[in-house]
Amino acid sequence: MSELSFADLSLPQDLLQAVENLGFTTPTPIQEQAIPHLLAGRDIVGVAQTGTGKTAAFGLPLLAQVDAGGPVQALVLAPTRELALQSADSIDEFARESRGVDILAVYGGSPYGPQLGALKRGVQVVVGTPGRVIDLISRGALDLTNVRMFVLDEADEMLRMGFAEDVETIAETVPDSAITALFSATMPPAIAKVAKTHLKDPVNVTVSRQASTTTTVRQTYAVVPFKHKMGALSRVLATRTADAAIVFVRTRADAEEVSIDLTSRGFRTAGISGDVAQRERERIVERLRSGSLDVLVATDVAARGLDVDRIGLVVNFDVPREDEAYVHRIGRTGRAGRTGTALTFFTPREASRKKRIEKLTGAKLEEVAIPTPREVSEFRAKNTLNHLDERIEKGRLELYFDLLHELTKDEEVDIYDVAAALLAEAVGDHGPDAQPDVRGNGRVRREELVDEEGNFVAATFEPGRDEPRKAARAGRRGDRETRPVRATGAMRRYRVEVGHRDGVRPGAIVGAITNEGGIDGRDLGKIDIFPSFSLVEISGGLEPDASSRIARATVSGRQLRISEDSGPRGSRDDDGDRFDRRQGGDRRFDRRGGGSRPFKSGAKKFSKKRRSF
Repeated sequence: MSELSFADLSLPQDLLQAVENLGFTTPTPIQEQAIPHLLAGRDIVGVAQTGTGKTAAFGLPLLAQVDAGGPVQALVLAPTRELALQSADSIDEFARESRGVDILAVYGGSPYGPQLGALKRGVQVVVGTPGRVIDLISRGALDLTNVRMFVLDEADEMLRMGFAEDVETIAETVPDSAITALFSATMPPAIAKVAKTHLKDPVNVTVSRQASTTTTVRQTYAVVPFKHKMGALSRVLATRTADAAIVFVRTRADAEEVSIDLTSRGFRTAGISGDVAQRERERIVERLRSGSLDVLVATDVAARGLDVDRIGLVVNFDVPREDEAYVHRIGRTGRAGRTGTALTFFTPREASRKKRIEKLTGAKLEEVAIPTPREVSEFRAKNTLNHLDERIEKGRLELYFDLLHELTKDEEVDIYDVAAALLAEAVGDHGPDAQPDVRGNGRVRREELVDEEGNFVAATFEPGRDEPRKAARAGRRGDRETRPVRATGAMRRYRVEVGHRDGVRPGAIVGAITNEGGIDGRDLGKIDIFPSFSLVEISGGLEPDASSRIARATVSGRQLRISEDSGPRGSRDDDGDRFDRRQGGDRRFDRRGGGSRPFKSGAKKFSKKRRSF
């Protein structure tokens, strides 16, 4: 059977030339099936995942419907700002090579000014997230009365993120005469209902799942009971050979909790979810690309459209709710001709999920063992030895020669014993009573070598040091507004000028203080978040230069302006809202019971605003 070319799809000549100029010759299955129907004016429902080429599948017919210089004639909805930007860039690439059409991406977390200005000057194609599109329509800045083509991309994600009402409102605003294309990785009943309501006699287009594209990814798994997941993850990351790693979790709270835990263990980590501001997200992704960040903890929504070549390892800390999301996740590695590894943690009760994923991908997952404490130490020791040549070449070792000579002049002390002890200390192995920890420094007092089933090695902590982690796990049951971490030494309390009203989360404060101030995450104590400011406990306090750097850092668009707390400043906060600081703001972490508990504090109740992307 001969392959079709783009010339066989009835594209207008200028678009066909643009495709050829960009080096595309053979359409993908979704392009081959969708483009002719859309060019013929038919509505379509496409079941296809990211990476199948569906942006061109709707982008090329979309451009065929649009005239340069007119009003907005096409609208594409995407669940996240990343996918909106990615789709807008792809469509713009075709447009630059063909017709002079202006494309605008609109999304939350960015200033309204540039988007409003572009709409006023005139654009023909708008690609945006539902929240921002609704806002622009309500402002009278976005007029959809001339829309000829309407695209819902990643429709299942939009509904899962709570945009059902916004999508309905936008769909009702689009003229009935518009061609509508709905693309979704899955087809749950809610999506079928949207298709039935808003599409006219649609053509159903389904392409084979992307399992065949995962050949560059080694797919592995380990059976890990829930309570041992953090220990397992830490050991896997401590012995990774990949440049960078993404850890996937299910919820925003999990992303924050796991990120904080890894930071406290010495890993260069950041967490992102759908609620992270665009500017902050772009900064995090750039750090990941540049190498100043090694581990990214993300939800499925936040990782859509994320493309970073140096990611060599994907860890599914939680098995995804939708089996198809597994393919999206592992597709973050093995890119640009590289190979990658995916590791999925299954609890003993999730054996059936493993079989479903194997059926979906058509590949058998390879079981691997979680590194033991000995293997962690050996890995670190070899890395240390591999860098000794560099240190020897740099010189200035005379001081240490003298100290070693003084130590070993007594023949009872062997130089090899000294070298071995120094190497053990360097990798965090402090002897048989304190097994090696996977953190940057510190030690684990006790090791639990097997779980209740006798088939897993995981680290646990002695009473007292383990209390914050137990509290963190218990905190999953509530909406934690404070961060329970290890506290050592004399704690001093500092005030930062961001709070609930700025939409700040504890993880953002932790990241700013640790990154800008050079503070170890384990030296941060409790964080209380109030309406307009927050209180942070820091072990030993801050040096003036660290305090100055942190003060200039911004979180949620506001400078932290950190200063040592001087106690209550009256019965009202800076914005006039009454509160009782002794009760820890609107909600605080309760170490006695784990999790969080509400207080009757007199603070105003804030209604949760609709999430805007």
